[in-house]
Amino acid sequence: METLEKDRIMIRDAGPEDVKRLLEIYDHYVVKTAITFEYVTPTPEEFTERMLRIKKRYPYLVAEKNGRVMGYAYAGVFKDRAAYDRSCEVTIYLDPSSQKCGMGRKLYEALEERLKAIGILNLYACISWPDKEDEYLNRNSPDFHAHMGYVKVGEFHKCGYKFGRWYSMIWMEKFIGEHEVI
Repeated sequence: METLEKDRIMIRDAGPEDVKRLLEIYDHYVVKTAITFEYVTPTPEEFTERMLRIKKRYPYLVAEKNGRVMGYAYAGVFKDRAAYDRSCEVTIYLDPSSQKCGMGRKLYEALEERLKAIGILNLYACISWPDKEDEYLNRNSPDFHAHMGYVKVGEFHKCGYKFGRWYSMIWMEKFIGEHEVI
């Protein structure tokens, strides 16, 4: 079956003009979930500053469907030491109505392609982990990352406190290039 134009997802670089929509998406995760451990949604100014700081070194992408931004993904510093320069942390947020439809995969594939082009080899995802799923946190994000080829490499137990309960955090890792000695 042919993909209809209305079903087309476009991935592009994010810019300050996207901040309002990105904050709408992110606000859901801040206010209604333990996916992020932030308690308060950043202001547009704070969010813009974060984006511009990240874009100095790493890709920051948005996914549009029918001309509306429905998700975003970006990379950031894993550890701030020269020896880690070929590693980065990745993050993704989708409008809740855009989950489980392939948009996350498209965003991450585009992000990986861009990261490979700048010499990144290792991707790390820091993910909230519920000991027991609840109304604020399920295991969809770790499942998505595993589906994308990430493996769990560590866990910090009960390190985040939100909504009157403790959550753990896991780290997942994916290699996207060869580790050659140069």
